[in-house]
Amino acid sequence: PSSRPPPFPRLKEPAPPPAPVPIEPPPAQPKPAPVAAQKRHEWELPAYQNLLDSASASDLEQGPLLDQAQIIEETLAAFGAPGNVIDFNSGPVITQHCVEPLQHTSSTGKRSRVKVGDIAKLDKDLQLALGAKSIRIEAPVPGKGYVGIEVPNPHSARVSLRDVMESASYQKLDSPLAIALGMTVDGTPVAADLAQMPHLLIAGATGAGKSVCVNAIINSILLRNSPETAKFIMIDPKRVELTSYNGLPHLIAPVVVELERSIGVLRWVTAEMEKRYQTLYQAGMLNIADYNKTLDPDLPPMPYIVVIIDELADLMMMAPKDIELIVRRIVAVARATGIHMILATQRPSVDVVTGVIKANCPARIAFSVASGVDSRVILGTPGAEKLLGKGDMLYLSGDAPAPRRMQGVFVSEAEKQKIGSFWRMRSAGIEAISPIPPQLASSPASALSAGASQTSEPAFWGAPKPDSADQTIPEEDENYQSAVELVRRLDKASISLLQRKLRIGYGRAARLMDMMEERGVVGPAKEGSSKPRDVLPLA
Repeated sequence: PSSRPPPFPRLKEPAPPPAPVPIEPPPAQPKPAPVAAQKRHEWELPAYQNLLDSASASDLEQGPLLDQAQIIEETLAAFGAPGNVIDFNSGPVITQHCVEPLQHTSSTGKRSRVKVGDIAKLDKDLQLALGAKSIRIEAPVPGKGYVGIEVPNPHSARVSLRDVMESASYQKLDSPLAIALGMTVDGTPVAADLAQMPHLLIAGATGAGKSVCVNAIINSILLRNSPETAKFIMIDPKRVELTSYNGLPHLIAPVVVELERSIGVLRWVTAEMEKRYQTLYQAGMLNIADYNKTLDPDLPPMPYIVVIIDELADLMMMAPKDIELIVRRIVAVARATGIHMILATQRPSVDVVTGVIKANCPARIAFSVASGVDSRVILGTPGAEKLLGKGDMLYLSGDAPAPRRMQGVFVSEAEKQKIGSFWRMRSAGIEAISPIPPQLASSPASALSAGASQTSEPAFWGAPKPDSADQTIPEEDENYQSAVELVRRLDKASISLLQRKLRIGYGRAARLMDMMEERGVVGPAKEGSSKPRDVLPLA
């Protein structure tokens, strides 16, 4: 018989797995009650006809203007550049005589047209012949076929805010940030949209009308917007120009008058800009106007924010690097979020109005300045040094080939008080603005990617000042011991040295220096000298 291998033993089937023990789900946590959205408040906008005064219109006599035209023709002919005055445009302060160049015969007997440059070179001779305080020649007038010779009127007329707001140029602007600027040399009212500028640079000497222009812009926005559609942040180091607006519901914070707090203000604006960009990104919108159109009509819109710095030169002197980096970032990318800046300065030098700031502020206003160099810094061309002052200005819009001369709008103190009283009465008992936390949150790196140093700044929205005993830097500040070791190793101490070596801002370096002086590490500052302080020996 054949041998067969024994069969394999039969494996037992595995036992079925035990049934899973049912796990009872945890009790449902009660959901937090949704936060009620802030409802839109029905604000009543003021009627500007009841708050503003109209300037009295005064027509110039034709006789003196015809005499000036004859003097201009005779003077041009006497210097070998004949021209014919074909028309004149009379404005509130300036009369522009329109001169058409004629043909003249050269020494070789050839007849040719008078060059425009030959007429422009005769400005001093025309000023002497007319007996004028100052004249300006625009050769040629953009878009026209003549040369404009601008001569001051014997009597100046005031341009009121109401006259410009009632004009067709202002009424056709469908924007919350429509502003009234003034009247041109031919009496045409000029208005502009700050949202399209999108930032404005203003320069002028003392008494030229710079602060009056800022007040006109502020009141133009106040008359057109409620506290839910437009807000202000004002920085006034001079403490006299903008402090009268304290108490208005449009202000995010009281007017900032301390230079040390201005850096904290601008950093808050940068953080708010980043927050708004995140909101627009999540909503899929390009700008603030599109975002507000999609909101529920019962909800308050995202308001425009206008940041006004009345004296940029003071801020640049305090901390030029930090201020320039933050301002440069705001003016470069804040347009879509509805944040706009108005920068005003008395000293339009290249270290104050840098090239990057000027490139991002295409709209500029130049009042009377000291020299042609200052005019070139602010406008790119000379001419502002020949202005008359008291509101006489050159306005360069972003889409204009050349600046336009005009007389700025004047707002009286009585009109400012009426507008301010209207809003203060309407806002009594109403929280028109969302409260800001008492401490600046640590801004993300993207908020200060321009390179501004991260320093702790005091609150800028009117927090009470601490007592003198609390105005020192605490011991646990990591930079204090580093500062002491630094000044003892180098045997000299200065605020700029702490800024460079420790990479901190001006405010923090100054407080570190004050603390070291109080504790006997360094000596007092040397009056009348910029030399470093003495480092005192160890006790």
